[in-house]
Amino acid sequence: MQQTHIAEKIKEKYFQKFGETSNPDQVRTFRSPGRINLIGEHTDYNNGFVLPASVDKAVYFVIEARDDDQVILHAADLDETYSFSVQDLSKPAQSWTHYQLGIIEQIYKKGLKIGGFQTTFGGDVPVGAGLSSSAALECCLLFALNELYDLGLDRFSIVKMSQKAENEYVGVQCGIMDQFASAFGKEESVIRLDCRSLEYEYFPFPMQDYLLVLCDTNVKHSLASSEYNTRRQECEKGIAILQRYHPEVQSLRDATPAMVETHKDELGDIVYRRCKFITEEIQRVQDACDLLVEGNLVDFGKKMYATHQGLQHEYEVSCPELDFLVDQTLADPAVLGARMMGGGFGGCTINLVKKDAVEAFEQKMKAAYQEKYQIDLPCYKVKITTGTEEII
Repeated sequence: MQQTHIAEKIKEKYFQKFGETSNPDQVRTFRSPGRINLIGEHTDYNNGFVLPASVDKAVYFVIEARDDDQVILHAADLDETYSFSVQDLSKPAQSWTHYQLGIIEQIYKKGLKIGGFQTTFGGDVPVGAGLSSSAALECCLLFALNELYDLGLDRFSIVKMSQKAENEYVGVQCGIMDQFASAFGKEESVIRLDCRSLEYEYFPFPMQDYLLVLCDTNVKHSLASSEYNTRRQECEKGIAILQRYHPEVQSLRDATPAMVETHKDELGDIVYRRCKFITEEIQRVQDACDLLVEGNLVDFGKKMYATHQGLQHEYEVSCPELDFLVDQTLADPAVLGARMMGGGFGGCTINLVKKDAVEAFEQKMKAAYQEKYQIDLPCYKVKITTGTEEII
């Protein structure tokens, strides 16, 4: 089992680093998974629904409490160490430490206290591929400290505090989906999360015959952050116009595709297309969940393609590399659905592929991408697994 192998490797590195100061009986190991999002893109900040799941690529912390106030962080993958007093949360130059310090700051802001600890951490969540390695890291450390120091936090508090650590200490204004999926994941299930009420429900995603394969474009266009903010503004502009006729519309979650169609001329071409995509995508998540209950993965795959079409033409956050990869799957009978995943302008496509055709699919995609762009195409097969947990 790949997961166990990685955990053991990190444990070995822990004992190489801390062997002399360690009490093996007190050492504990925790894992927190990366996440994918099946459908529901850019709906989170519009108070809509998302459909994430946690996957079998994870971050691991091998950790032990100390009897002083020192914290020693050992990044196994970088082979770097950073030590500090648990009372000193000033921001160091090494940016990889900011997530851990942000978590400790949140513990103090909650009025809770911890002592020192030493930890080696690492994992196999590919960084920059849109699987939210940072959310996995935050949830894993906070879950571990909660267990180590009996802080009494429930999973929901862990999710919210992890998100705040990223917002306030790291300075990234992420939504709550990534941390939520990492902490609340369930094997062979996707989570429909209502981003307005934070109510959630599990839906079955059986994987006996299919695998999810991520194809990583290995590009990140510089438009990503500026265009993200522009999209938010365009959605707000649409809300302001719709509100004149429908005072109940506080966010695009409250609007319908029909409403958007009625006011098409006043919204103007760009804002109309943005609002059309979001209102349809919010509905699409709910329709997709009905299909999962029926066990209808064929039509679920069609919804994935519809999402990509909308992101490409109406929301305009795709890029040539992502579109090329999705186009390659259209005539492939082994692929039920494909779309870009994440904020856009690079990152991965997510593909629902027949299990027995995965190797051929990967070879074909790698060859086509290499020929077109002269770029290697990493592919990651993922299974849907449980969320943050302690492992033996």
